[in-house]
Amino acid sequence: MSETSRRQKLEAMLAGDAGDPFLRYGLAMEYASGGDHEAAVQQFRVLMQSPKKYVPAYLMAAQSLQKLGRTPEAIAALKEGIVVAKKQGDLHAAGEMEGMLDSLE
Repeated sequence: MSETSRRQKLEAMLAGDAGDPFLRYGLAMEYASGGDHEAAVQQFRVLMQSPKKYVPAYLMAAQSLQKLGRTPEAIAALKEGIVVAKKQGDLHAAGEMEGMLDSLE
């Protein structure tokens, strides 16, 4: 299946269920893997701003932001993500984000 058709299928499914974090994350990852980091960041931000924060979105947003040369925004996403991950008890994700943060600061 081509990258475009996967992305189109995810977009169509999201149109029917815009609140599904797994579909949105999948779409964001499709954008990132296709090199469209700006679109990926937009999708990750939706997940980061939702009432139930989606922890993996923070690290992936930071990676896309770094690829766009927007390191201060990547650092901010990581710092916020670490707090969210710890609140949700996801110490593994917090550790991954701390590692990336150390490499950027």
